Amino acid sequence: MSSLPSARNPVRVLIVEDSPIMQQMLKALLETDADIDVVGVAPDPFEARERIKMLKPDVLTLDVEMPRMDGLTFLSNLMRLRPMPVVMVSSLTEANCDTTLKALELGAVDFATKPGGTGNAALEEFGDDLRDKIRSAAKAELKPIVSHRRSVPPDIQFRANSIIAIGASTGGTEAIKEVLTRLPANCPPIVMVQHMPEMFTRMFAKRLNDDCPMTVKEGEDGEILQAGHAYLAPGDWHMRVVGAGGKLKLRVEQTEPVNRHRPAVDVLFQSVAECKATAVAGVLLTGMGRDGADGMGLMKAAGAFTFAQSGESCVVYGMPRAAIEAGFVDCAAPVENLAINIMDALKAR
Repeated sequence: MSSLPSARNPVRVLIVEDSPIMQQMLKALLETDADIDVVGVAPDPFEARERIKMLKPDVLTLDVEMPRMDGLTFLSNLMRLRPMPVVMVSSLTEANCDTTLKALELGAVDFATKPGGTGNAALEEFGDDLRDKIRSAAKAELKPIVSHRRSVPPDIQFRANSIIAIGASTGGTEAIKEVLTRLPANCPPIVMVQHMPEMFTRMFAKRLNDDCPMTVKEGEDGEILQAGHAYLAPGDWHMRVVGAGGKLKLRVEQTEPVNRHRPAVDVLFQSVAECKATAVAGVLLTGMGRDGADGMGLMKAAGAFTFAQSGESCVVYGMPRAAIEAGFVDCAAPVENLAINIMDALKAR
């Protein structure tokens, strides 16, 4: 893992973007801070290939829509021949959301969404987000892409009124899929936060629903939780679980961001700690920062079983590490082992 970026050892970035205006904007935004150095710009994947060899960047930013060769083909070739951290730059359209999610499956570390407006506040927010993700990508551990079909796990008997709560950020789309595909169709209700903008969460839930044994959907306000269902917090909305007449239901709301995020893992985890479920499994997956650590502490204090993805299988070992170092995690394990740990904790005795 590389050392932390600094003004003396800045992250070297190559921008792959065909629009000259966007090239200039990205360069200006990235070089606002001295710990990031834009070493070059490439207008298409063919020139990017040559400049990667010549400039040896630490991180690539890659536009979703590229001329001469589409971004996904370029990314697939790059990850096969010269794996390196890539941050996709996307806009909020359904087609671009789908392409970006495919890019994450192919090995891109993260993505940033272009600002919808032209005001200074929107640009500053985009710049802050992109710089954070560049720094995180520079420290990321690239994981081999595994593409094999798994058999559907057999149903088991779970404890009544159980619930599973999952939080993730950078690298989390593939980690969440890894956990859900190993759980049976009759699993307890699953509530999830993945740091993602609106529209992306809807597309991500749809892709999970196609791949996983249980029904996966975005959570809706007032919805009663059901076994065999997984509920993803919608982008730009916090999601909570509350007790209601002996059942558990969702509250979806736009209160202030927590840990700079909305949805925030801590908001979900705190609500699960207070929801009076009979048995709870809390799971914290790969991601930068410490969102979810305090909420996991509340769940553990309330009697939940708490799990975290171990460092060797994380893309970014930030959120799980914060919870582990605080003493809030019962068991840390590689992502492929977490489902069996959850089932062992929640199965009927």
